[in-house]
Amino acid sequence: DVAPTSPTAITVNGKAISQKVFEAYAEGLARRPFAELTPEEREQIKENLVRVELFAQDAEKTGLARDPDVLAALDIARLQVIQQATAKKLADASTPSEAELRAEYDNQMATMPLVEYHARHIVVSGEDVALKVIERLKGGQDFAALAKQLSTFKETARNGGDLGWFPPNAVDPEFANAVALLKKGEITARPVQTRMGWHVIQLLNTRDRTPPAYEAVKDRLAQRVMTTRLTKVSDELLKAAKVDPPLTTQPATPAAASGAPAAAPTTPAPAPSPAKD
Repeated sequence: DVAPTSPTAITVNGKAISQKVFEAYAEGLARRPFAELTPEEREQIKENLVRVELFAQDAEKTGLARDPDVLAALDIARLQVIQQATAKKLADASTPSEAELRAEYDNQMATMPLVEYHARHIVVSGEDVALKVIERLKGGQDFAALAKQLSTFKETARNGGDLGWFPPNAVDPEFANAVALLKKGEITARPVQTRMGWHVIQLLNTRDRTPPAYEAVKDRLAQRVMTTRLTKVSDELLKAAKVDPPLTTQPATPAAASGAPAAAPTTPAPAPSPAKD
């Protein structure tokens, strides 16, 4: 069956722009359903669309539309739109079951740290500099003042190096491990290196972290379940795909490993069962 053609909303230099394109453009621009737009808003958006179409027509004439960077950006935009449409189709097919949501909640809670730290730090470029900072702190100099003066991480330097409250999985493992060994008020005896640089850390306090209630995170759980489903579909497609050269992130198939060509499937792969995040 051929999909019904959308009526023309407007024609620009002989190029017809469909009502479907106009409505999609309007909703994307206004961030509201098309039905909620006033006639004045629709006319203004229609003018914007005409201007964009004129840019596109001019780009065809000047050759800009065939520029490699432009073509690459168009290809990426197409892939992103298809990916989003695939995710929406999967989500619309079935909502996550209560059992799936509960299982995801239990999984998240099993790995959730039950403690939070309040700490501050001074970040410098080298271990030798960090050791000198530690000596100055031992000599009685003020931590916050040194952080404002010396720390290269300006986002926290302005607050005296204060990081606020955070769970251990919100920072680099090296940082979290060092904080976990400190007592309240204690400063690291040795500098701690992360991808940001060398840290001098002081633990200000700790507190228990209360797990969120199931109902409070239900929407996020659904998103996680849907992400898992989309990944599963992607994994199945990737497994059946012929990719040359083979991806180094994926294990080689027996056929690829032996150099023999992979056999073509004789029947289409079954559609994935509807599932939800």
